[in-house]
Amino acid sequence: MPRTALRICPLCEATCGLALTIDGTEVTAARGDRDDVFSHGFICPKGASFGAVDSDPDRLRAPLVRKDGELREAGWEEAFDAVAAGLRAVADRHGPHAVGVVLGNPNVHTVAGGLYPPVLLAALGTRSLFTASTVDQMPKHVSSGLLFGDANAIPVPDLDRTDHLLLIGANPLESNGSLCTAPDFPGRLKALRARGGTLTVVDPRRTRTAKLADRHVAIRPGTDALLLAAMVHVLYEEDLVDLGDLAPHVLGVDEVRASVRDFTPEAVAAVCDVEAGVTRALARELAAAPTAAVYGRIGSCTVPHGTLASWLVDVLNILTGNLDRPGGALFPQAATDRTPRPAGPGRGFALGRWASRVGGHPEAKGELPLSALAEEIDTATGPGTGTPVRALITIAANPVLSAPDGDRLDKALDSLDFMVSVDPYLGETSRHADVVLPPPPPAQSPHHDFAFNTLAVRNQVRYTRPAVPLEPGRMAETEILARLTLAATGRHGTDPATVDAMVIEQTLGKSVRDPHSPVHGRDPGDLAARLTGENGPERRLDLMLRLGPYGDGFGARPDGLTLERLLAHPHGIDLGPLRPRLPQPLKTRSGKVELLPEPIAGDLPRLRQALAERPAGLVLVGRRHLRSNNSWMHNIPALTGGSNRCTLHVHPDDAGRLGVSAAQPVRVQGPGGEVTVPAEITDSVRPGVVSLPHGWGHDRPGTRQTHAATEPGVNVNQLLDGSLLDPLSGNAVLNGVPVKLVPLPATTTAAAAAPVPSP
Repeated sequence: MPRTALRICPLCEATCGLALTIDGTEVTAARGDRDDVFSHGFICPKGASFGAVDSDPDRLRAPLVRKDGELREAGWEEAFDAVAAGLRAVADRHGPHAVGVVLGNPNVHTVAGGLYPPVLLAALGTRSLFTASTVDQMPKHVSSGLLFGDANAIPVPDLDRTDHLLLIGANPLESNGSLCTAPDFPGRLKALRARGGTLTVVDPRRTRTAKLADRHVAIRPGTDALLLAAMVHVLYEEDLVDLGDLAPHVLGVDEVRASVRDFTPEAVAAVCDVEAGVTRALARELAAAPTAAVYGRIGSCTVPHGTLASWLVDVLNILTGNLDRPGGALFPQAATDRTPRPAGPGRGFALGRWASRVGGHPEAKGELPLSALAEEIDTATGPGTGTPVRALITIAANPVLSAPDGDRLDKALDSLDFMVSVDPYLGETSRHADVVLPPPPPAQSPHHDFAFNTLAVRNQVRYTRPAVPLEPGRMAETEILARLTLAATGRHGTDPATVDAMVIEQTLGKSVRDPHSPVHGRDPGDLAARLTGENGPERRLDLMLRLGPYGDGFGARPDGLTLERLLAHPHGIDLGPLRPRLPQPLKTRSGKVELLPEPIAGDLPRLRQALAERPAGLVLVGRRHLRSNNSWMHNIPALTGGSNRCTLHVHPDDAGRLGVSAAQPVRVQGPGGEVTVPAEITDSVRPGVVSLPHGWGHDRPGTRQTHAATEPGVNVNQLLDGSLLDPLSGNAVLNGVPVKLVPLPATTTAAAAAPVPSP
């Protein structure tokens, strides 16, 4: 008989609550959970297709181990034996930095991805860490680190209370939000307008979000930082700066005034293609609104001045007094955050503590640019010391599609001594592995949002246990990553539960020594015995909840959070609206917001040089589809088709000038290569701009994604050679890239779309 099980959706950052219909062990339907304390029944097409995602027949059901050059099914013990032998041989011979780790975006959507990669990295001791952050949001981490002293202290717009919202490079009606966790983002924007608020969207495309706006500014791609700097200039020039209650917590206001002196609206107008009067109006409206928030996302991050643009977003929020106040941009407080420390000076945030071996790219937040992964593998010598990456661990990552110049990385992966992938599919990257370790489908896994609750527009906490039992022969993802940690660090064969026990012991040992901890001075062994949960991961969650800002402190606050209390509230616990928190979140050396950090000041001359730039020809921008998330979901028939297609958007004026007709194949040439793709003529892009979605290119041999291969599309990142990065963050420049179009005869098909390297 069918039953209902609750599950938090892991398919995008909105984290909506789902009510699953289960028949036996199969998910037959998914609808929004109307009683969910955060999403209140909202669901998008991805969530509605949860059952299809869960039951995809191409999901791997057993480990794969390479034998005689071929990947073949194997048992778990054999697979981990191979992992231990392969990784340790490299680490013992070449040292820890020869073992690289790539973490993909899905890691932040799982319990295992939140709990175990930090343990693995600490145990390995490698500096060769690459993640999806450097093709996405690293500029925001860096700007937050420099401003606030904490790379993860990212203020989010108070969507439900603001009077004025300025979105730049963001399309939440398609993405459902990013670095801003907000179920029903579209509904929240409509509610903003319904209560008399104003929505402004700055984007070179007339997206679905832009169509909803009161004002759409079709900026030239890649010039976001110039526009924002000009808005800051106007605030000073017209005496509109008003920090309000923020004033005691901010350093550097006068220095910022001097730093933006050259960025007048008139000076940036030609390069941004935004009239000076419009820029002044944007600044005045922001300053005049009772409350306001500026929110910038991937379109403003994946450009040459991504860190400066991210910094200027918060500068505008600060100078108008809208940081850390209701209706502005506030710092969320997740239930699993550490107990807040007293306000005061911190250790600050450092950039460039080490650099990549070949390109000399400075680390940011402990990571090297994903764009540099290929050269770190295939280049024997460089200005840095050490050996190339000779072994690679990829966890939920597909850099062959997500990083620039996938062709080069494709070849580089084949040259590794050993590679292991934790991946449910045999995809474009995992096909190179010597061992593939497949996690179970999401219905067979628990869910708690460690990362996204730190970015949520309302404080809340939810946890769902697996909706169906683990299928025979499967291994929980938490156990896979625990065993991987042990195998990679010379402890293969040890009980995987020891990983959780070690973390609990270390965490409690540190907590009882911390005078600000609710368990200061207590016996760690006694505290460990009080933890509840069915397994190690649940005990760790219980530990984090109890020590967190809302926790019971192991009895110190009897009405506080515990895992048992959370399990008694299956639809979650609402912890209230976002609240002002300054100065407590600040970890800068001064204990204040440092408005003009030295690395930012040092990069501003590069932005001044951009005032003289006048890009000629066409430039490329990306595109997000509501029915997909990066390269995850193109193997699900229900989530492809319709608008979710790999086409090149071309403005009618450009199409007419170049002789391009609708559906005609067009060769797109970029600095890294060329692809052939059907044209879609639309005025949703501004003239001079073409748009190609990311995540496609499922045409490489040796994969096992049947549906994706039927309409593979092309890999937009093959147009890039990976050489252009934002220097402060190492983030790849994916938008505003110059390209050329060549119309092809109508007989040319998508089969001819395989990436071709540039000469």
